[in-house]
Amino acid sequence: MTSSQAAYHLYGAPGWGSVLVEAALVRAKLPFTVEDVTGFDAPGEARDRLLAVNPLAQIPVLVLPDGTAMAESAAILLHISETCPQAGLAPAIGDPMRPVFLHRLVWLVAALYATFTYADYPERWAPSAPEEFRDRVMSRRKDLWRQWERQVSASPWALGEDFSALDICICAMSHWRPGRDWMKQECPKLATIALKVDLEPDLRPVWQRNFGSD
Repeated sequence: MTSSQAAYHLYGAPGWGSVLVEAALVRAKLPFTVEDVTGFDAPGEARDRLLAVNPLAQIPVLVLPDGTAMAESAAILLHISETCPQAGLAPAIGDPMRPVFLHRLVWLVAALYATFTYADYPERWAPSAPEEFRDRVMSRRKDLWRQWERQVSASPWALGEDFSALDICICAMSHWRPGRDWMKQECPKLATIALKVDLEPDLRPVWQRNFGSD
C-alpha cells in the first residue's frame, strides 16, 4: 500500500471480499490506501462510514481518482483490468479466452460468492431454521466448487497458460469455508492454483495481511 496521497481508496476488512480488489490493485501496481471498516455488518461507526459510499453497506467499495465510488467485485475487477491491461488480469477484447473469462467471473459472483452471504447470515433468510439453511447452502457451495473443478484444465492457471483475476479469486476464496483442506481433497486442480498464487511475490504480502499464516 502507498501513502495517504494514493489515488485509489479501498473500503474493506481483512479476510473479507475486499481482498480480491486489494490483490488486483497490487498486481496492477496502482497506488491505493485501505480504509478498514471491520464491523460494518453491524450498526456502528464503521457501518456508517461504509453507508456513506455504498447504500447497501457491502464491501468492497473502491473510490476512483475522480471520486467515483464503485461497488460489486466483478465490476471493480473488470475496471482495473481495463485500466491496466498490462497487469494481465483479463484477456484482451478479441482474445478467444475473453468470453470464457467473463462467464466465469460473473458465475463466481452470482453463484458461488452469493453462498457466503447466505451462509454467513442464515438467520436473515431462514430465521426458523438457520442451521439447516446454512448446511444446505454449504452443500450447494461445495457442489459449485466441484463443478468448476471438472471444467478447469490441468494447465497452470484457471484460463490455461495465462494468469488472470480468476486465479486471485480462487486463492482468496480457498481460505473461506469449506477451506483448503477440503479443497485439496475434493478440488485438487483448483487447490493447486490457489497454492501457486500464494507464491506470487507481489501478492504474498496481501495474503499475509488478510489471512495471516492460514
